[in-house]
Amino acid sequence: MKKTFISAILLLLAASAALPQGARAYLKIGDKAPAFALPNGDGKLISLTETLTHGPLVLIFYRGYW
Repeated sequence: MKKTFISAILLLLAASAALPQGARAYLKIGDKAPAFALPNGDGKLISLTETLTHGPLVLIFYRGYW
């Protein structure tokens, strides 16, 4: 058990160190969001660029209540 736990921690540390430098950067207030596309509830792909053509957008991350 202890050996597995230590192996998992070392693997996690190695994976986080292997991330490119840009992946660790956070957006600051006022920064523009990077372009992305995600599926909606019906499976249709929705892109940020396409949605912004209709006007401003408010993006909310609902983490749930559980």
